[in-house]
Amino acid sequence: MTDHAPPTSADPVALARALIECPSVTPEEGGALAFLEGLLAPKGFDVDRPVFSQKGTPDVENLFAAIGKGERHLVFAGHTDVVPPGTLTSWRHPPFSGAIENGVLYGRGAVDMKGGIAAFLAAVLDFVAERGADFGGRISLLITGDEEGPSINGTAKLLKWADERGERFSAAIVGEPTNPSALGDQIKIGRRGSLSGEVSIRGHQGHVAYPHLADNPVRALGPLLAALMDPPLDAGTENFQPSNLEVTSVETDTKVFNVIPARADVRFNVRFNDLWTPETLKAEIAARVERARAMPSLRREGLAPVDLRLTYQPVVSDVFITHSPDLVEGLANAVEAVTGRRPELGTGGGTSDARFIKDYCPVVEFGLVGDTMHQIDERVPLADLVTLGRIYRRFLDDYFS
Repeated sequence: MTDHAPPTSADPVALARALIECPSVTPEEGGALAFLEGLLAPKGFDVDRPVFSQKGTPDVENLFAAIGKGERHLVFAGHTDVVPPGTLTSWRHPPFSGAIENGVLYGRGAVDMKGGIAAFLAAVLDFVAERGADFGGRISLLITGDEEGPSINGTAKLLKWADERGERFSAAIVGEPTNPSALGDQIKIGRRGSLSGEVSIRGHQGHVAYPHLADNPVRALGPLLAALMDPPLDAGTENFQPSNLEVTSVETDTKVFNVIPARADVRFNVRFNDLWTPETLKAEIAARVERARAMPSLRREGLAPVDLRLTYQPVVSDVFITHSPDLVEGLANAVEAVTGRRPELGTGGGTSDARFIKDYCPVVEFGLVGDTMHQIDERVPLADLVTLGRIYRRFLDDYFS
């Protein structure tokens, strides 16, 4: 991070630039959480920075800052870690410079999601400066450094840590980029679930010139792929897109031309709607794998049944939808009041840390336009940062009125 003084006012542009200047490529803290602590603690926030660990994963620094007292407890959640910048010479401006050109702020994390953090940080600081710490409720900032990484030592553990200390949340806003085209297009009120798995086809390795002495697992791939992906899982529901199973890789254990492999592995991911639970979905996939086992393949007659082994990744994201007028309608009203645009309520896209927060309180996602996230020259118009901060501030005024 460039050595400069913290912004003296709650300016979302200055805050976003300061955060972008922190090279917090996941899982590195990069100075971003230290910057937030240095800004919030002098303003009266109680700030903690727990570090969580798990064997086989990197240690991750997190931040929890809170102010105020009362049963009405609003959480703003986000992450300061960012994806790698890619080829540095391809950037119009250095990715951690926080450069501004023609009213646009450039840098890794400008959209996903240091810009969102800057906007809700500015709104909270303005709100507390005007109302004081005794505003009849409590506001927390729950910031992780592990959203772009394994998501093991971040928000999930930070929520449990806060819960064990007696924090009880009423509602949460995740500042992820949610708008497809213009600020105010969409609030995300839920997400499809996510399930990842692998089917291993076991054969018998051998020389390609002597196939009768081997059993090529690749010959069973056709029936397996057909069974996994056809027919479609469903046609969608009122609130969610159709569930979809996508094969993401097909690999064998050999890379040479004259050896029949001993195994072929098929990896897949399913994004599923509220017609399914993880249990019913796993049962459906298992039935499809069994169907593939019985389907004709290119294998020689007389061989034993195909050896198919189905396993799943341990992290499963459940489907959810939020029903909370205070939160959903309140935020929609704030968006409309500031932008003149009534946002749609959506559930599309990938996963976010909202999947963990939903177990503790109602949660929605609303942030910047996401058209450049993870890209070279990630960027955000300065006007959008200011407008997003105004939306969050309007919501705070209404929520704690």
